[in-house]
Amino acid sequence: MTSQNQILFEKSLALIPGGVNSPVRAFRSVGGTPIFFKKGLGSKLWDADGKEYVDYINSWGPMIVGHAHPEVTKAVQAVAANSLSFGAPTGLELEMAEMINKLVPSIEQVRLVSSGTEATMSAIRVARGFTKRNKIVKFEGCYHGHADALLVKAGSGLLTFGEPTSAGVPAEVVADTLTLEYNNTQSLKDLFGKIGDQIACVIIEPVVGNMNLIVPNLEFLQTLRELCTKHGTVLIFDEVMTGFRVALGGAQALYNIKPDMTTLGKVIGGGLPVGAFGGRKDIMQCLAPLGAVYQAGTLSGNPVAVTAGLATLKLIQEKDFHEKLTAQTKKLMDGIVQAAKEAGVAFSAQSVGGMFGLYFSAICPTSYYEMMQSDKTAFNKFFHSMLESGVYLGPSAFEAGFVSAAHTDADIAFTIEAAKKAFAGL
Repeated sequence: MTSQNQILFEKSLALIPGGVNSPVRAFRSVGGTPIFFKKGLGSKLWDADGKEYVDYINSWGPMIVGHAHPEVTKAVQAVAANSLSFGAPTGLELEMAEMINKLVPSIEQVRLVSSGTEATMSAIRVARGFTKRNKIVKFEGCYHGHADALLVKAGSGLLTFGEPTSAGVPAEVVADTLTLEYNNTQSLKDLFGKIGDQIACVIIEPVVGNMNLIVPNLEFLQTLRELCTKHGTVLIFDEVMTGFRVALGGAQALYNIKPDMTTLGKVIGGGLPVGAFGGRKDIMQCLAPLGAVYQAGTLSGNPVAVTAGLATLKLIQEKDFHEKLTAQTKKLMDGIVQAAKEAGVAFSAQSVGGMFGLYFSAICPTSYYEMMQSDKTAFNKFFHSMLESGVYLGPSAFEAGFVSAAHTDADIAFTIEAAKKAFAGL
């Protein structure tokens, strides 16, 4: 009997480029047919064939309290009855702003948008407007959405301007985007020593989730903060993925380093499309209608998405929420590492809060270059074995994983047993 996943994918290929609405979903990295889902509840997903999976993607992060949490769905249903959107202010937006300002150390004022990409591109525009400088710095392997200026790879040398990594992005658009190696403190010092007074902003994932999970060297982050302060450069923490996931106040609270601006997404929408950017009041007041930096959005702060986010943010403020989430994620990592060790497979893993990374390499990578040295063929075999066993991981060796508060000890034990089977088959 033909799988409904296969039938749906073949139909999608005729109507949607690549059959998917976001590239990683196409399974091109791991091979095989993408899974089409129809239901999620707690830690579980069910596909078009009715097969059940333990979910470690969690919609790429936002389902931190699990799928279809009754308090979130009840709140969304209630507010949706009053209209899905007004394109005008609501009290819910104010409630969200108050909560974000209270929880995130760096944010004095915040503006809501509809996606992480909107948040990062808007934050960079504001930083450029505030500093009246053009150059921006990002780090190799960090992803900040698909805005033109951020789709860039490193040049051959420290100060070589980047080259576009996507067709449709003119070279001149990324001419002022510089790319450095993540966790390389000396390269930061060298760059700022040469052109520090020309750099408008540095944007960084304080814990990387887009080249699998890469943990920052604390000295690296501290040096970055010091250099940005010294040279009047706006430091932007892209916490779209880490915000409220690695700690209640995000990575900036976890590492006690305050950026000038922060971008958020994922968790603040509770599964619906929401993003936000905020920071110091003097910087944020460069925005229209107060200042000359323009940004707008019809659906920004719409009541349904904001309500889902508010309900989620209230749940994660419960006592010991992040301590329990961190412990459960570590338990999963320890079990999978032990399974690999028993099977004699070169493997490592780590976690920060509710995010984790799995690597087919003897040690956890600290940079894009080291991540690229991992055994991608082994990961692909592991992925498909886990999928067959009913464990849904990111369909790429370069994606972080996510544990939710809904993942039980039984889910963890089930996953570890599936990993033992997968390692035995390598």
